[in-house]
Amino acid sequence: MAMQVKGTPTTDPAFGLPALWIDSGQRDQAQVAGYTVVDASTVVATHLNHLMHRHGDNLLGRQEVQALIERIGRESPKLVEDLVPKTLSLTTLQKVLQGLLAEEVPIRDMRTIVDTLSEHAPRLAALAANAGGQPDVHELVALTRRSLGRAITQQWFPGEGELRVIGLDVRLERVLTQAMATSGGLEPGLAETLLRETEAALARQEAQGNAPVLLTSPPLRAPLSRFLRHHLPQLGVLSNAEIPDERVVRVTALIGGNGE
Repeated sequence: MAMQVKGTPTTDPAFGLPALWIDSGQRDQAQVAGYTVVDASTVVATHLNHLMHRHGDNLLGRQEVQALIERIGRESPKLVEDLVPKTLSLTTLQKVLQGLLAEEVPIRDMRTIVDTLSEHAPRLAALAANAGGQPDVHELVALTRRSLGRAITQQWFPGEGELRVIGLDVRLERVLTQAMATSGGLEPGLAETLLRETEAALARQEAQGNAPVLLTSPPLRAPLSRFLRHHLPQLGVLSNAEIPDERVVRVTALIGGNGE
């Protein structure tokens, strides 16, 4: 920018970008200098909206879940009656919805969510009962994500264009799959390498102006998301099963291998 504006350096709370606090009387000067100028109330509103998206799972309590179920129940009483509490407890449903919100998956389409859970929950509940436990929440979340796959994909990749994603090197994916299957986790050296190479791939992806999305196999999606998003919360982790058949996928950054 040719003209510099005096102000107090800060960081945009929602997007992490460098910014300046300026006096209201400097607004015109800053706009002429090429700055994007927003008032304090807009900054606060944007930050709050960002926090609600990022931490929506913590804001969803039993009372909110009950209200959502009652709304669907007015339209399809038998469907809801057969699901809650006959097959799933309200607590389990809450955990499923929180699992979706934790990765910023909208839960507006409650009809699809309830339909999916009604289809799969009886089988999982029966298996859990035989083992003396509760239905696997992670599996219920994965099945629900598949049903919401079109909406999830559209959220990250609006329109009908190709999906430019981060991919995993085939050999690395094989190693990760084996590690998850045998020990259920990653040994420290592998975890450190995975994080370092993911950070590099994410930087290349964002430098190209592409969405920060890693596409992987269904068995790896959830554990990779839990690990990587803890360090890189801006990263979206999708599985192949969530992508609509008609969307074209192109890997534009690679984790592992030669990283190209």
